[in-house]
Amino acid sequence: MPSSPSRQGYLAAAGAVAIWTGFNIVSRLAGKSALAGTDILALRVGTAALILLAYGGLPRGAVRDPRQWLLALLGGLGVSVFAYCGFKYAPAAHGGLLLPGLQPFLSAAFAWLLAGEAVQRHKLPGYALIALGLAISAAPMFGDAGGHTLPGDVLLLLSSLCWASFGVLARRWGFQPWPLTRAITILAALIYLPIYALLLPKHLAEASWGMLAFQALYQGAGAAIGAMLLYLRASAILGTVRVSALFALIPLLAGLLAVPILGEPLTGYLAAGLVCVSLGAWLATRQGGAPAPAANLPAPAGRAG
Repeated sequence: MPSSPSRQGYLAAAGAVAIWTGFNIVSRLAGKSALAGTDILALRVGTAALILLAYGGLPRGAVRDPRQWLLALLGGLGVSVFAYCGFKYAPAAHGGLLLPGLQPFLSAAFAWLLAGEAVQRHKLPGYALIALGLAISAAPMFGDAGGHTLPGDVLLLLSSLCWASFGVLARRWGFQPWPLTRAITILAALIYLPIYALLLPKHLAEASWGMLAFQALYQGAGAAIGAMLLYLRASAILGTVRVSALFALIPLLAGLLAVPILGEPLTGYLAAGLVCVSLGAWLATRQGGAPAPAANLPAPAGRAG
């Protein structure tokens, strides 16, 4: 039976998976509206920054720490702006496969490149099943899409690269989840909101108040704060690579969720993919050895707050 810290890690990962399962559908709804990706990002970081300024503010030393500025660019801005702009050109199903679907492989690659973590052999069968399940699910989607989704697919891939590198670096540098969530969100708002206000076109007036409120709350409070906290907590306990393997479930869970919400059919491809990815995620997240505890990670200066 897993130890108490492991249970906490898996519960945190499950919460992050639940929030991000809806992210593709919610972001695609915004992409089909009058809102541009730049508008959605302004709603996200603006709402999240206001909430976090009221509950803790910017941690001490964050402004002087270049690592936290880099993490803000990767996890606070890069992930979001590439994803939101990508959903203007590519459907939600592509986002599910190219964002969380690729995370097991990209995170393992970045963990090797940036942190020197070798891929554990006992995880390879799980990765193979995840890849097979994603390929089965993707075949009809990309086969019928032609080339018109390629710009969106490239943007979604860039978003996925930003997220994988962010997760590995955040754990390697040993930041605590709550101070880091506050830091990267507020720093992202300081970078982006002046640019948006002064230089970028705005379409907020063309969207309904309901759409604006819904996107602000889900993207800002849910994805930017809630999912980020849960993801960082899970990664600190279980490791980024193991958590990323669980994230491979997101595109297929989102596909199942789309059946009752969007009236999309449950295809044989999706069902077969779900079975393969579920089994692969289970194999890839098995204990092959105790995960490195967060206390053993290097402690950055100025992380208190």
